[in-house]
Amino acid sequence: MNLSTFLFWDVDYNTIDWDRHSEFVISRVLSRGSLEDFKEIKTYYGFEKIKQAVLHLRYLDKRTLNFCCFYFSIPKEQFRCYNIIPSSQKHWIY
Repeated sequence: MNLSTFLFWDVDYNTIDWDRHSEFVISRVLSRGSLEDFKEIKTYYGFEKIKQAVLHLRYLDKRTLNFCCFYFSIPKEQFRCYNIIPSSQKHWIY
């Protein structure tokens, strides 16, 4: 697959197993990739596989979640990341 290498700054790009790590790749491309990167994963994985992957992701930023809701015509409530309570704690109230 021909994706932007900067998306995978923390792993060795040449050793990525595109099929085995599909959710990781899809998450990175949707969150930080370009339109060309998105077209590339759409060609490689297909619409349905991307749709199923984003439904099971634990985290998507608000912008990416809104894009996925619109693009796949799915309500936010069906996304796993929307229903999971983040573990980050709020500031103490003094």
